[in-house]
Amino acid sequence: MSIIIIVAPSGAGKSTLIKKVREDFPALKESISFTTRAMRPGEVAGKSYFFIAREEFLKRRDQDEFIEWAEVHSNFYGTSKCFIQGELSKGHSVLLDIDVQGADNIKKSFGDVAKAIFIAPPSFEVLEKRLRGRGTDDPEVIARRLKNAKQELQRRNDYDYVVVNDQLEVAYKELKQIIEKIIR
Repeated sequence: MSIIIIVAPSGAGKSTLIKKVREDFPALKESISFTTRAMRPGEVAGKSYFFIAREEFLKRRDQDEFIEWAEVHSNFYGTSKCFIQGELSKGHSVLLDIDVQGADNIKKSFGDVAKAIFIAPPSFEVLEKRLRGRGTDDPEVIARRLKNAKQELQRRNDYDYVVVNDQLEVAYKELKQIIEKIIR
């Protein structure tokens, strides 16, 4: 049993890669984070995230319900302690889609049981083009995401693995091989 953390700056292609991971590794139990951010088009409550009000999030945080939580881009995100501990106790491996701060906390709590894979864009310029091209955020949010991405990219070598997502199929092949190695 392992915790597989996939972490990346916004726009690196993490969500697309994770979708493929879910298809190829159905035995991995995916942790669905809680968030206070607004739902985006195409997202499904309870599948993409558990969308809750800020006050509810803070209440759960204060009741120690999150194994990790962070404020990212002015929104809160958190991972259910009960879910992670429950799945590990059943002998299941868990897939986490979390940010840099969350990955640090999970690694600190679980040590070598947790393996972090950083998804990097081929360049900062490509990342910026992707963020602007998806058309889901206003310019202020994009500017904040780009500022955070610069800091996150400086940490890329702090994790167990790095996958550069330049060509989706090549990046996915590498990611798949890493996950197979971890769960063996």
